[in-house]
Amino acid sequence: MRTHQIVPTLIALILAGPTTAGEVNVYSSRKDALIVPLLDRFTEQTKIEVNLITGKANALLSRIQAEGAATPADVLVTVDAGNFHRAKMAGVLSPVKNAVLAEKIPVNLRDPDDQWFGLTVRARPIFYVKDRVNPSELSTYEALTNSQWKNRVCIRSSNNIYNQSLVASMIEANGAEATQKWAEGLVSNLARKPTGGDTDQLRAAAAGQCDLAIANTYYFGRLIESKKSKDREVVSKLGVFWPNQDGRGSHINVSAIGVTKHAKNRDEAVQLLEFMVSEEAQAYYAEINHEYPVVETVAPSSTIASLGKFKSDALNLSILGVNNKQAVKLMDRAGWQ
Repeated sequence: MRTHQIVPTLIALILAGPTTAGEVNVYSSRKDALIVPLLDRFTEQTKIEVNLITGKANALLSRIQAEGAATPADVLVTVDAGNFHRAKMAGVLSPVKNAVLAEKIPVNLRDPDDQWFGLTVRARPIFYVKDRVNPSELSTYEALTNSQWKNRVCIRSSNNIYNQSLVASMIEANGAEATQKWAEGLVSNLARKPTGGDTDQLRAAAAGQCDLAIANTYYFGRLIESKKSKDREVVSKLGVFWPNQDGRGSHINVSAIGVTKHAKNRDEAVQLLEFMVSEEAQAYYAEINHEYPVVETVAPSSTIASLGKFKSDALNLSILGVNNKQAVKLMDRAGWQ
């Protein structure tokens, strides 16, 4: 009789297909193309099912806060250390003490309290119009306030977290008073009212609306890889300059990941974090979106490597979040729209 009872059970399991090893719920502000293939690969390797919800960074944070202890979110993925500082201060993240993450991710690219971990690095250099600017004229972010750049600079608005973090890094390096004067000087040198995203700044420079543009490198990488002739024309007109190489280095930021405070599937969530810093996942990000890997043994894409090596600011990126409110107020006082 025991055999008779077991056989139908085995048949039912076979017909049902392979069982999963649990699930993990991910809230992500990253575009589907940048994360879905990785999550699918994670499921293939671990049999852990991934349920994905995507949205804007601020909306996802608000949603997790509103859901409270009942939130289904186990993992938060978003961009910029400033956004993760907000999540940390909102109390929606939890520390993860993990040897794999500690070994693979440099200290300055993760939260000192282990509540978030960098996945990819994005640099924010100066792009210049090769026909109108000699790179020997460039030196630092601070020098962008010099009178020679009057009406020649393009940059996006002050409500952009990338610019807020750049200013936050300068507050840490130079102090609030000096950074206030810098922001005022930069605003006075703008060629136009800030509008659009980073790609729009690059296109504006190539179109003759300004001579310098500040943008993240992966936007330029996308233009390099574009099949559109107008995008390749933008690339042909611009060069990249790495500022502050004789000092603290060029400003960088991260996309990052963290485990939520009320994660119901914590073990699976930690497995996902480990997977995201695997060589496979890091190489995928490098090739698909032209971001720099956080894992030093993984090479950047050939496209982004063509921009040259540079010295990056070694500031612990958690400081960008700590200084964010002061940066925003400072930018508002400077008239940075």
